[in-house]
Amino acid sequence: MKKTNAARLLDSKKISYDLVEYHVDEADLSAAHVAESLGQNVEQVFKTLVLRGKKTSVFVAVIPGAAELNLKKSAKVSGNKSVEMVLMKELLGLTGYIRGACSPMAMKKPYPIYVHKTCLNFETIFVSAGKRGMQIKIDPKDLITCTGAEIADLIDE
Repeated sequence: MKKTNAARLLDSKKISYDLVEYHVDEADLSAAHVAESLGQNVEQVFKTLVLRGKKTSVFVAVIPGAAELNLKKSAKVSGNKSVEMVLMKELLGLTGYIRGACSPMAMKKPYPIYVHKTCLNFETIFVSAGKRGMQIKIDPKDLITCTGAEIADLIDE
């Protein structure tokens, strides 16, 4: 298994993690499919979303796989009045990652990152390793430490 930039970042910080491979279905890049492929609870598989606020520009939200991002809550925690998802065509240029493989770690630039508070309900969670077909299993506290993320309420529960 070839290491990704996200894995190399964790190695450099001496943070423990596991790289986990899964079968990619190009027609279904959803977190639900990833969770099913891994045999994991979809609430433990987190997806990485990239947004833009009018005031603070680009930031990242990391939320449970089956959840829908609440844009109003995301705007509030990021210090914006309103936010929107970045366009798919902008994703690679902004982050260095493509859709279905966007990791909250080792992006091209250090964007503010907000991780939904339910991550702390688990000993480990899964996030993209930065390549389709590969996830990182990590203690959520280590993910927060590594990325400088803030815990936030980002979804409707």
